[in-house]
Amino acid sequence: MVSGSGDYKVRVYAVPSFQLVRVLEGHTNWVRFVALEGDRIVSGSNDKTVRLWDARSGDALHVLQGHSDRVQSVSLSGSEIVSGSDDQSVRIWDAETGASTRVLD
Repeated sequence: MVSGSGDYKVRVYAVPSFQLVRVLEGHTNWVRFVALEGDRIVSGSNDKTVRLWDARSGDALHVLQGHSDRVQSVSLSGSEIVSGSDDQSVRIWDAETGASTRVLD
């Protein structure tokens, strides 16, 4: 299980014990949205970035930059990340490379 917070961190918990496993640091503003799929975590922040993390190691895999306002939603599905922002856009990213593949205004 994962959670975002106002202290700019993502927390990873074991289920069903809910014991804190690790804290992921790198965002520079509130982490507002998180998603977990398999061994990957995606987080979206008021710092206008989306980050992809390895859930097992805690390593940052990609910092996705392109939004010009805070990120308001994230989703991870297979090899794609989708993010929505207050900049009135939805971006689709390649989870393997971190490249932006499409922008929907």
